Amino acid sequence: MKRTLLLLACLQTALVWAPDAAAAPASARQKASPAVPADPTEDPVLLTAGFLNGHPDLRFRMLGMEKQRAGDHVAAFGFFQRAGFYGDKVSQAMVAEMLWTGQGTAQDPAVAYAWMDLAAERGYRGFLELRERYWAKLTPEQQAHAISEGEALYARFGDAVAEPRLAQAMRREQRRMTGSRTGYTGNLKIFVPGPNGVDTQIDGSKFYDKRYWEPALYRQWQDQIWSAPRIGTVNVGTVTNVDSKTRIPAVAPDPDAAEPVTEDLQPVLKTTPR
Repeated sequence: MKRTLLLLACLQTALVWAPDAAAAPASARQKASPAVPADPTEDPVLLTAGFLNGHPDLRFRMLGMEKQRAGDHVAAFGFFQRAGFYGDKVSQAMVAEMLWTGQGTAQDPAVAYAWMDLAAERGYRGFLELRERYWAKLTPEQQAHAISEGEALYARFGDAVAEPRLAQAMRREQRRMTGSRTGYTGNLKIFVPGPNGVDTQIDGSKFYDKRYWEPALYRQWQDQIWSAPRIGTVNVGTVTNVDSKTRIPAVAPDPDAAEPVTEDLQPVLKTTPR
């Protein structure tokens, strides 16, 4: 199994892929018209409505993917780090892989392990397996360095600090968009500037589904997606007898840590309704 195939398959075939939607036959998905989409990133209108401004984890992951597809691996590396600053485990794993292979940055196996340990923080099986593969290939000196580097990473990027950071971004975007009407689903309509100056209208009940805006539910949704993802035809192997516990000692979170610096961009999105 190639690590790059695993991670790129995760990213390219399912940005924030919902297992129930992926398992359903195409004909069934076409017939069904749920009020709330299984995956908001499948709805370009929601994306242009500011959804990603309240979800910087997804926004910067998408930018990293765009840069990677364009061959700008240095920029991709930066955007994946920035997504990881908001707790995006897929992006943290991509940072690890790029450090491991030397793509877009200098090769550094020890720091790569620390990032993959961070990506596996929630016990996601695919990342746990990759973490153990990394560890087995490090020298004793590299292992010691990886643990030392990991302490600084957890203080800045670990869930203890990243999840409150993401929750704050969600709350800030909700307040900006609706003020005191946050969560209102009656006649609320969101008007989004579209191509050629034509506005698109979004029903508030679709935009404000709790699973995307309440941090605890949003985390549950992510866990359902990544705990044991199906990766199409890529064989990710079987994780057996892998201890999910990190080797890196617990550290105090650093809420004042600086966010990684990248270009201030929005993902390139299609705005034509399906």
